[in-house]
Amino acid sequence: MRALILLLLASSVALAQDYPSRPVRIIVPLPAGSTTDLVMRTTAQELAPRLKQPVVVENKPGGNWVIGAEACRAAAPDGYTLCVMNSDAIAFNPHILSALPYDPAKDFAPVTNLFFLFEGILGKATLSASSIAELREYAAKNPGKLNFGTLGPGSSNDVFRQWLVQHWNVDIPGIPYKGGAPVITALLAGEIDVTKIGMGNIAGQLNSGKVKVLAIQGTQRSKLVPNVPTLQESGLGGFPLRVWWGLFMPAGSPEGALKRINAELVKLFHEPKMADYLDHQFVEVAVSAPEPFAAFTRSERERAAQVVKDFHIPRQ
Repeated sequence: MRALILLLLASSVALAQDYPSRPVRIIVPLPAGSTTDLVMRTTAQELAPRLKQPVVVENKPGGNWVIGAEACRAAAPDGYTLCVMNSDAIAFNPHILSALPYDPAKDFAPVTNLFFLFEGILGKATLSASSIAELREYAAKNPGKLNFGTLGPGSSNDVFRQWLVQHWNVDIPGIPYKGGAPVITALLAGEIDVTKIGMGNIAGQLNSGKVKVLAIQGTQRSKLVPNVPTLQESGLGGFPLRVWWGLFMPAGSPEGALKRINAELVKLFHEPKMADYLDHQFVEVAVSAPEPFAAFTRSERERAAQVVKDFHIPRQ
């Protein structure tokens, strides 16, 4: 037994020294062009010279994040597949989707939280409302005429829509899309009236006059849009959730690989150049050690279960 333990330890040390010896891929469950996709492509570019191997992003969008999560679950647990997943995939889907093909508690090895999104309540340019109070008034006076772009039934912004419907006692239909970029395209084209999505998706449109920012979700106002009030200031502080994105590997991946990726990302995300880039993408850095991130994901699933129960969110 002692000889076996020593052999395993030696193998782990060897892996940590040799890893990676070939290209690494990052599965992103979103279309190209979304905030998270752009952040992870920049991250991949920065990781490659540190790992001395190519780091390739693969987009696998759709299905309430299920397609990307299932690709992660099915991947070989060899340390060469990294999986970006969010609060929807890890916390909400188990309580909302009846036929979930993965178990977020068993099928993935948490590597690190990555960031929280600063999300905005955004309206199309021609929306008559210019504040949350005016939006509520319009929704009350025009039942069913105000639509809301979502990332699909049960996604975090659809949960917000349903919470808003109950909180205001109004009718606001949801229109589903496969990612942040398609939602913003629809908003700019006037196909949808309003949405709640990461502000990074409209970073290039803030001064264009093509979109209205009614409020932002964060602990304080963003220095990039200092005149925009927070949800709390706008009377929507009761919404209990905030979208986060984290990094995982398939369950059973080598500990040496997991710790190497964790160490590189924690270091990278705190470097001034990268931190400034992330700040301008409207994300709040949240990198951590694997153990506290694993505990965080468990608590988030418990929180999501309570939210689903409290707001009577139907199972799909």
